[in-house]
Amino acid sequence: MNIQHDITIALTKGRILKEALPLLASVGIEPQEDLDTSRKLIVKSTVPGVSLVILRGSDVATYVRHGAADLGVAGKDMLLEAGGAGIYEALDLKIAPCRLMTAGPEGLGGDDASTRRVRVATKFVNVARAHYAKKGLHADLIKLYGSMELAPLMGLADEIVDIVDTGKTLAENGMAPRELIADISSRLIVNKASMRTRHRSVRIIVDALADAVTSKTSA
Repeated sequence: MNIQHDITIALTKGRILKEALPLLASVGIEPQEDLDTSRKLIVKSTVPGVSLVILRGSDVATYVRHGAADLGVAGKDMLLEAGGAGIYEALDLKIAPCRLMTAGPEGLGGDDASTRRVRVATKFVNVARAHYAKKGLHADLIKLYGSMELAPLMGLADEIVDIVDTGKTLAENGMAPRELIADISSRLIVNKASMRTRHRSVRIIVDALADAVTSKTSA
């Protein structure tokens, strides 16, 4: 991989990182250090000029938008929440699939909310606001960052908007998924300025990953 510019790729911690690393490795981009033990914030890769930075999911789009990172791997949920200004969504990597949904206490239903205000706990406040507005409902949004299932159990909210994978955590807490807002997977995003000024280097990485995704999904 002949990269002519210094390129920084921002990766999301957790499940996305675990699934993104093999995909990057398949095109020759691997961290030079063990990410589980290294304390470095920026890690060089096996491709000269390409560095990796590991961030919280909510920060990846911000770093790419402002040009601190040229490319990034982030969940579609975070991109929906943050908006697309300054970012080019180059590729669906088809990793870390899940669903962004509303959920609430089992058996109570959700459509009775049409006659009242609904209290919603979520970290996806922009997505939730748009979803309930589309339904003609006024949502009192309560921003939380973790343990969303606890909010209805404690009487803080009527329902939640959150990522649902297997639904096991919801079920164990007496809750059930209600409405699908969006199917989610991880996307390769590019800073729009980097796409212009470092076009050849960025294009090499994007095209290589596109080929890897196609090979993986057709296998």
